[in-house]
Amino acid sequence: MSDPMNIDKVISRIRSGELRIPGFQRPFVWEPQQAALLMDSIYKGYPFGSILLWRTGTVLKTERELGGFRLPSPEKDYPIDYVLDGQQRITSLFATFQNQIAGEDEDPEVWLPIYYDFEAASDAQDPQFVALKAESVDLDRHFPLKTFFNPVAFSRAAQKLPEARYEEIVIVQQRFVAATIPVQTFESEDRASVAIVFERVNRLGVELDMFQLLTAWTWSDEFDLQEQFHLLSEEFAEFGFDGVGADSDLMLRCAAAVLVQDPAPTALIDMNGGEVRARFEEVANALRLAIDFVRANLHVRHLKFLPYSALLIPLCAYFSKYQNQPLPDAHRSRLLRWFWRTSFSHRYSGNPLRNVRVDVREAISLREGDESTLGEFKFELTPNFFLSHVFRQSNVASRCLILLLATRRPFSFISGASVDLDSVLSEPNRREYHHCFPQKYLTKNEIEDNPKRISCLANMAFISRVDNRKILDKAPSEYRNLMPKDVSRISDAALLPPELFADNWNEYLTKRAKALAGAANLLLN
Repeated sequence: MSDPMNIDKVISRIRSGELRIPGFQRPFVWEPQQAALLMDSIYKGYPFGSILLWRTGTVLKTERELGGFRLPSPEKDYPIDYVLDGQQRITSLFATFQNQIAGEDEDPEVWLPIYYDFEAASDAQDPQFVALKAESVDLDRHFPLKTFFNPVAFSRAAQKLPEARYEEIVIVQQRFVAATIPVQTFESEDRASVAIVFERVNRLGVELDMFQLLTAWTWSDEFDLQEQFHLLSEEFAEFGFDGVGADSDLMLRCAAAVLVQDPAPTALIDMNGGEVRARFEEVANALRLAIDFVRANLHVRHLKFLPYSALLIPLCAYFSKYQNQPLPDAHRSRLLRWFWRTSFSHRYSGNPLRNVRVDVREAISLREGDESTLGEFKFELTPNFFLSHVFRQSNVASRCLILLLATRRPFSFISGASVDLDSVLSEPNRREYHHCFPQKYLTKNEIEDNPKRISCLANMAFISRVDNRKILDKAPSEYRNLMPKDVSRISDAALLPPELFADNWNEYLTKRAKALAGAANLLLN
């Protein structure tokens, strides 16, 4: 245990560059009111925790800003203390009381000044400190804490107060001047030990997600897990899959499936950090091949068109040892059948870890040429699937329909030209699928008033926005006149029964659902 530091000392050491934030720390996440509660705890003498520092003679290559403040370079080479635990408290103290680093370095979206509220209830429970925007400050009621360690500024502000409040704020200020912060200092040049200490401290009590823990666990001057994920995100952006690198939980599960054959990120903790660093390229290559598989075989051009992003996890496990070897046709067929069965059955909904873990194991067995039950589970798809699910691009069933129709190489309703799937399925916000039986036609003519039936999957197809504006509220038999003379290939690709153009709503809906189920079952079996 090191000697405790008073607040002024903390601020001074930060200003001199001696107290710093290592790159593997998480960002500053406290809300301004949490900082106000910290000030209230200090004022009332409540315990507010100790600070754990790592002392080293070497400045790290990767560091974080302290909240919204850019830290100055160290004034001297030794000692440099990096904050392993207590970053949120130190940042809050510094942002509240410091006066010398330019205000433009603050992030106004994160930080608000803290004030003592003279009119707040003086009791054990209610806080007497508030974080306020400038327009909410009443200087007769609110006193700025930023003056507490600047004698001139404090004196000028306090002398404007009535005598009773002057005496009150002097007592408040003196409590902060006298307050000390317990400090523990861990001194080592062994980076592996530092990562272990960081991980164990946070695992024991401070809420920190697994990504942060593993970033510390695997960190070195040459390897930063957050940076590696960011680089993959940039690489995959070209293919519409930047969301993979940005989704730390998905990335960790893919990494765990590749490195330890278990999709639970906690399984990575049992690995040596150096081994994770050495094998990270295996994870990157497996992700590249998994993304290439869904792009080439399923027309998926954007992560948001995958029914479940977790489908990438067993695919990564399968491709982790394949690298650039050709994919056997039998394996391709098995992977595709598993993909469709898992998607249509909603098998990864809810808490899917158990099923994902099974699929990772079976994908590896398939890759190794062992007996595999990948995709072998009971599931029956009936026409009711396409009648009971409402089309919303954000839900799994709708994504299944989009990909199912994409396999049939659809054609534009009016022009008859091939739908450019590369374009349509690379931009999730493009609305290139609409009602076959126009919604306005059904409601205007009082044929159907149930929105769930009108917008069920069985009434949706690839129809461009341009074509949909021409169709508008016309009966199908009427907009049929706008279509090519021979619509057989359009109808075949979209699985449209003849009842559509006979304006027979109920018969059309029933037969379209049956046709969609038939096409889906060919993929499932």
